[in-house]
Amino acid sequence: MSRLSSSSYTFPLWTLILCSAFLITPVQGEVVVIGSNLPIIASPGDDVILPCHLAPTFDVQGLTVEWSKPDLKPDPSDRLSRVEYVHLYRDRQEVPDMKMASYFRRTELFMDDMKHGNISLKILNVSEEDNGRYRCFIPKLRSRVKAAVVELVVDPNVAKTSTMAPLHPRNFPTPDPQDTTQRHGENTVQLFSASSLFGVLCICGDLLVFSTSAGRSRVPVVVIVVTLLLVLTLAGFAAYFSRIFQKLKQKHQKDDETQKQPLQV
Repeated sequence: MSRLSSSSYTFPLWTLILCSAFLITPVQGEVVVIGSNLPIIASPGDDVILPCHLAPTFDVQGLTVEWSKPDLKPDPSDRLSRVEYVHLYRDRQEVPDMKMASYFRRTELFMDDMKHGNISLKILNVSEEDNGRYRCFIPKLRSRVKAAVVELVVDPNVAKTSTMAPLHPRNFPTPDPQDTTQRHGENTVQLFSASSLFGVLCICGDLLVFSTSAGRSRVPVVVIVVTLLLVLTLAGFAAYFSRIFQKLKQKHQKDDETQKQPLQV
């Protein structure tokens, strides 16, 4: 009976150690899709770039990239109708057959920059009909944030100017943390919270096994309780400072964009 009791505690204690290690390790570095938190403003006839990239940089040449207008829905009366794309990249090339007619020969990706994670879309000779939200989406990206939304505003009252955005991913603006499609500013916190929750569940399970198993443990209960409190404290501090860091980073980048944005007459 003593052997059985001893071995019954070996597994949950090892599980506790592994779960605790997983809990206190920040889940960072996941590749996410980032658009722009500011609308792209242009006048009719301008060539524009809708910025979208992956962070950290990631080669997307072998993946499918979809640019669409999420506000356009299929005709419910026509079961065979489908939502066509503004631009579709698949098998390392554009797929024009599934493209909206109004964007034919007017859109392109920066093929040479896709290896760096740049999936920005260039639209030529925009008009007021191009107004609206555009969604860049990588369906097979192993990430929780596979899409981002960029808004284009074509206003005839805006003086004609260059609306070309920088092509290098590090110069792109950060996403709006309130956007419903992308939440890169909160991504690290969300991932960390998920891992924290998983770790807490593991620890609670271990404590449950500890309290319900027969026999006497060689490890005092106080050690497990102190470990649990320490892990929860570290998780809370890490999540808090990560969120503060993201807010400061977004504010700094917004200030830089405001200073660099040309005055519009």
